[in-house]
This record gives sequence, C-alpha cells and structure tokens, in this order.
Amino acid sequence: MNPFIPLIPRTIQRTLPPNPPPRHLLQTITTMSTSTTTTTTTPPTGTAPKTLPKSQIPKGKTELKILMLHGYTQSGPLFSSKTKALSKLLTKALSPAPYNLHPTLIYPTGPFRLRPSDIPGYIPSDSVDEDEGDNWAWFQSIATGAYQGFASGMRSIATAIADAGGVDGVCGFSQGGAVAALVASALETPYREPSGTIAPDGDFETSWVPLLRAANNNAPLKFCVVYSGFYAPPPELQWLYTPPITTPTLHFLGSLDTVVEESRSQALVERCVDPTIRVHPGGHYVPVAKEWALCLAGWLRERYQEPSATKEVL
Repeated sequence: MNPFIPLIPRTIQRTLPPNPPPRHLLQTITTMSTSTTTTTTTPPTGTAPKTLPKSQIPKGKTELKILMLHGYTQSGPLFSSKTKALSKLLTKALSPAPYNLHPTLIYPTGPFRLRPSDIPGYIPSDSVDEDEGDNWAWFQSIATGAYQGFASGMRSIATAIADAGGVDGVCGFSQGGAVAALVASALETPYREPSGTIAPDGDFETSWVPLLRAANNNAPLKFCVVYSGFYAPPPELQWLYTPPITTPTLHFLGSLDTVVEESRSQALVERCVDPTIRVHPGGHYVPVAKEWALCLAGWLRERYQEPSATKEVL
C-alpha cells in the first residue's frame, strides 16, 4: 500500500452514553468475569443531534458510520480516547477518490455500570466506594456461563444505531468485539430466526432482535472489525453462529494477550466465512500504531473498491 495518504479535514466522532432512555448523547469532535449483580445508570451528559449536519461533512464525501463497541470495564468516551489515532488515519485513507468517504465513529456506552468488585483483579479496600466508578459492560457473565443482561445490552445498541440513523459497519474490542460479531450476524439477510436450547439461568428474551433490525433500516452491515474478540458459548446464542457469519470480518489478535485466550478468539474466527486475521505482537489492547492502523484502513478500502458499492450501501 502506498504509505502516502493525503490529508483532509477533521474526523467527527460521536460518543453516546448508556441507554435506555432518556437518550442523552455526548458529542466529541477531534481534529486530526464474573458477577451476579448488574447496575444500570445513565451518567449526566449533554445532547446532540441524531445525525450529523451536512455542513460538517466535507463537500463531495459520503458519511460512513461505524459503531464502536468498547470492552468490559470501559466506556464510550474512554474507547474514543484510545482509538483517536485510528479515526485520524481512517479519515485520511477513505477520503480520496474513488472512496470519497467521511468516517463518523459512534461510541455508545454499555448499559451496565460495574462495581469495583466486578472488575478482574479487584482488591477489597475500605477506601473504595462500590457505588462509584466509570466502568461499564454490555452484559455480565455469571457462574453458570450465561450472559446476564445480554438482551438489555443489545437493546441499548439498537437505540444507539437508531439514534445514528443506521450504521454501515461495526468495530468492537474484547467483550465489544464478541458483541460486534453478534450484531453483524443478527442483521444479515436473509434473516436467521432465534432458536436452540436454553442453559440454566439463560436469557432467551429476543425482543431486541426486531428492534435492532428496524434500527438499521432492515439493512445488513457492510463489515465487522473485531479486536481481541471471542466466541459466545451460551446455548441460547448459537443461532447467531449457525450458519456461519457471512458479513466480511477482520480479526486482530494479540500474540501476548493473556486476557482472552487464543482458543476463544479462534473459535469466533472459525464461525465466520472467509475471515481476515491479523496477529500483532502485543497484548489485550487495540493496536493504533501506524502499521496496524494501515491494516484496518487497507482492509476497509477493499470493501469499497468499487464506487458503486458505496452508493449501494450508504
């Protein structure tokens, strides 16, 4: 790939707080486990429009909306700060012809606020307030292996997608990476129908499925990017892997990742059709160094090589 990428105007990012309603949105603009208790809280934020004003999109460019799903214990704003380098490079890489795209990265926050004791490595202390902290999750894995609150997490994602007026692709890290693959699967057409067995304490509440599809205007995603993601083993979620996920997927794995075992990530890779895999020499994080950001940019360019493809999807 030609290392020179022309500079263009700023990237616009939107950071969304947890749902359910009221749906407060926090807008930021940049220039170039185990637990049986969940708490849902909405932090105070400002408000922002559901869609970007056309005046904020460079002339001749088409908005490319990417849903960014953070990892366990993170938040939308934190994930945004950790991936600023990616957003800058994507803007440079996707703006030139024939792509003419302007990425908008949308950062919702999971609906479950975690207590300090929910966080791996927690050491009890009298000075720690169990009711404070800015750590969030899309669901919580309980002792039986079930995903407690999964349906609520998916409903919150549906709300974020609806607020954005639909999205073109999804990118997730760790728990967010696992969820990103499930979102892509649920939106694939022809639609797959929920089915299968339910594990003890399992949650087979599927009201989120039609909400998610309606939120994205009944359109499938163009792509799914997974950083340190993993396969979700609960029996009630297997319908999302059978048949295998056909949405184009790019998987980043850390060779030194000690948080998500390679076998768990590989299990997700094996449930995707023609996945692209990149292994970086680091641990459990999103690699934002230029070499690895260019891998993402190049892969996305391949998705939009044909100018007609942009018009078809957006």
